[in-house]
Amino acid sequence: MKTNEETLTIPQEAFDWYDEYAHGDIDRRTFLTRIASLSIAGLSAGVIGSALIPNYAKAEQVSFNNPAIKATYEAFPSAQGHGTGGGYFVVPTTPADDKPMPAVLVVHENRGLNPYIKDVARRLSMQGFIAFAPDALFPLGGYPGNDDEGRAMQRSLDRDKIEQDFIAAVQWLNAHKMTTDKLGVVGFCFGGYISNLLAATLPSKIDAAVPFYGTPASSELQGKVKGPLLLHFGENDKRVNATWPEYEKVLKANNAQYTAHVYSKAQHGFHNDSTSRYSPKDAELAWQRTVDFFNTHLQ
Repeated sequence: MKTNEETLTIPQEAFDWYDEYAHGDIDRRTFLTRIASLSIAGLSAGVIGSALIPNYAKAEQVSFNNPAIKATYEAFPSAQGHGTGGGYFVVPTTPADDKPMPAVLVVHENRGLNPYIKDVARRLSMQGFIAFAPDALFPLGGYPGNDDEGRAMQRSLDRDKIEQDFIAAVQWLNAHKMTTDKLGVVGFCFGGYISNLLAATLPSKIDAAVPFYGTPASSELQGKVKGPLLLHFGENDKRVNATWPEYEKVLKANNAQYTAHVYSKAQHGFHNDSTSRYSPKDAELAWQRTVDFFNTHLQ
């Protein structure tokens, strides 16, 4: 895994091009062709491309075999979405007196339930929360094992139905016999958008929302957001950051409870420890703030 200092040798153009590639604005060939056009001493196009494209073998922080947690795959009804949704359900194995526990919905990026997001769910369970990470690709058989195909699959699905699946996941998780009436959501990139969307559409259900570098819900929904929200942004993430000033104006007009942090020189995706966009110091700080936030509002 490259450290934050090592990623500084990669020029910002490469990070920006990867962001375009990751969000489907350019294809893999175009991304690699652009990388090859860079002339950087000691860094080949292959080295740069490999550093930016996720390597999920490096991302695991909590083993799926950890005895402190139990993970299963669960399905839930989604009448307004794709009929049935499914995801990764992780619970601590030693709840106090078998009492219900607060829950957190974990929302993936724009390519399905990859190993990094599963690991995030396990990390939350290690903190004493029930974590549920739905897979938007469930109607198509689930995350296919690689991000390029996952992105294409997610783009092929009806966006409104995907959103309804996540709304249904909130309802299912909130009503689950193992959970309390306290429910949070954390999401990354597309998942950050979904976190903002859920805070707007289900303000009475969502007790704490944490969007990591996510765009806001549509303008007609933003006025319903009351918070509390904890928002994380990378300073170099121009695409997402451009949406924040207007969103913040709406939150202020709503008298919404929110806190926003911008991490100096951090990239979009800085929390994802499977690529060189990962910034360990910023990711650890943002995560500790997230856990503290959930402890404050959900426990």
